[in-house]
Amino acid sequence: MNRKIMDMDELAKRAKQLRASGKKLVATNGCFDLFHVGHVRYLQAARALGDLLAVGLNGDRSVGELKGIGRPINTERDRAEVLAALECVDLVVIFPEDTPLNLVRHIKPDVIVKGGDYSEDTIVGAAEVKSWGGRVVVVPLTPGHSTTAIIRKLGEIS
Repeated sequence: MNRKIMDMDELAKRAKQLRASGKKLVATNGCFDLFHVGHVRYLQAARALGDLLAVGLNGDRSVGELKGIGRPINTERDRAEVLAALECVDLVVIFPEDTPLNLVRHIKPDVIVKGGDYSEDTIVGAAEVKSWGGRVVVVPLTPGHSTTAIIRKLGEIS
């Protein structure tokens, strides 16, 4: 297993060490099912906001609940490995819940980031991050790039 992929307790320990050394932990989350350039640009922008980027990855069950029948396309282990292979991603944790609230409370990031399809008031964990002095950032989406668009395009091809 890739050393960047860890459980929530390990990530919380790393986050505590980071804070003690004066570094900023940035956190984001998502399904990252069919990885595309929009994901790359989003994660690079998130990483630029601090010293380390932790990505919370929705587990297979929660992706199915959120995205519907036939999803995820790729397993949580495969999706985690793809994320961990990226230079801009420092830490990956798979979480089983439908939202990352438990993860956010556990690791207490300095910055929480989501894509432009969210607003600050719809980001799960934003209030908590702000309560301990952290920042909430919304990164614009890359137009024309989404997993759903890829799936639709594949349906047209077959």
